[in-house]
Amino acid sequence: MKNKTNFILFNPEEMRAESTGTYGHPLTETPNLDRLAEEGVTFEQCHTTHTVCSPSRCSLLTGWHPHVRGHRSLWNLLEPHEPNLFKYLAEEGYQIRWYGKNDAFSPEAFQGTVEETFPEAIDQAEREELKKLNRFHENPHSQDDPLYYSFLYEQMGKYEETRDFHLIKKAIDFLRSEPEEPFLLYLPISFSHPPYHAPKGFHDMYDPATLPPLRPVNEKGKGDFHQEIRRTRRLDQLSEEDFREINAKYLGMISYADALFGDLMESLEESGLNEDTAVFFYSDHGDWAGDYGLVEKWPSGLDDTLSRVPLVARIPEGSTGKTVKGQVQHFDIAPTVLELAGIEPSHSFFARSLLPELKGERDDGDRIVFTEGGYDLPHDEPCFEGRASSHSDLLDPSHIYYPKVQLQQDAPETVCRSVSIRTASHKLIYRTKADNELYDLDKDPQEVENLYDDPDYAPVVQRLERLLLNWYVETSDVTPWEENPRGFLE
Repeated sequence: MKNKTNFILFNPEEMRAESTGTYGHPLTETPNLDRLAEEGVTFEQCHTTHTVCSPSRCSLLTGWHPHVRGHRSLWNLLEPHEPNLFKYLAEEGYQIRWYGKNDAFSPEAFQGTVEETFPEAIDQAEREELKKLNRFHENPHSQDDPLYYSFLYEQMGKYEETRDFHLIKKAIDFLRSEPEEPFLLYLPISFSHPPYHAPKGFHDMYDPATLPPLRPVNEKGKGDFHQEIRRTRRLDQLSEEDFREINAKYLGMISYADALFGDLMESLEESGLNEDTAVFFYSDHGDWAGDYGLVEKWPSGLDDTLSRVPLVARIPEGSTGKTVKGQVQHFDIAPTVLELAGIEPSHSFFARSLLPELKGERDDGDRIVFTEGGYDLPHDEPCFEGRASSHSDLLDPSHIYYPKVQLQQDAPETVCRSVSIRTASHKLIYRTKADNELYDLDKDPQEVENLYDDPDYAPVVQRLERLLLNWYVETSDVTPWEENPRGFLE
């Protein structure tokens, strides 16, 4: 039966590109991602469409920007009537195996599309055992310790004692089972999402004293949310050494995710399916991990530490050892997979296929990319974290996310709707209720000096704001492809 390409989508969470060895970090060891880069194509400037997991994943699976259909929060997921990559593939005979977290589909959307999920595929007793591996269970700091809300946790157990290990083991078992083809394996693992800690052998893999300098704390030009996050999380009471420790643990988490990827790729090679399988390694967004004196992420944070993600892909008979310098977006994966599978989409995409790049035929050097985030009152009331009863537990001061959620209640302007437009040389961030930002990426790649009000850059601001307006008009909605009769049915 096999004339179609198999697919593996390996999605470590919250992994920023610059912190991997593959993208030039001087310390981080990512040998398995390095090998994939040698065998395929590395996209040097891949940017996500949203810096929070659920909107990012909904965007990737539809090829839509998050604002197009309102998928802009953690809880507004894809519905059965909406098009998505997995539905297209399932309708063409692909079996879809989803091993990892959700953050993309409503419960009804799984039906008839995804053949198996994990850990839902195992019995209740095994599921209870996996719950014990939850990385949020034990905060090692007392609640009055400034480190309590820092996400800096103690070392985990052995290599095999993580949920992600068991997810990848399930995927490996599937590859070893001589599966019916074609298939897609979707592997959204939790590493390198905070808390910042890793199993033995990875937790202390990097010496904080040897790290490159972190981005400095910036109380000017970044808007109030930087300052407010530092205040409410008590990060302003931490030392430079604390932030370097956080960053070192984050790098260890990346190396652990890479090791799991290596286990998977070894099994793929042993299975004999290697030459027929396209592999995509990417993330949904990044993490501050100590830069700017911050941790984790923020719904309207749009700097490159959050928006620039790894994207390395290898396809059958594709280009090898190539680096694409031009800007792309992570949701370009959806039309790329469809084109490789020979499936014609029946809805409007704003993403574009990367197959020409993967075949060495194009380097999209002048493309402009967009990332969005945040929400505004009153029409976005349900989007705010902690406002709905289903997630009111986040307002418990003992919860690690309490400062984040409470700040959204107390100062909603800190999480206002925001969007960035990024060219190869400049980045403009427009916010509805906070200061706008402009960065000269050639002179200031770490986005430290906000030039929005600099008169010398007024022409740049004017041009980018005009382009941003044009983009919003062009992507304001999607038109259904089905025509309806204008008359009455007889």
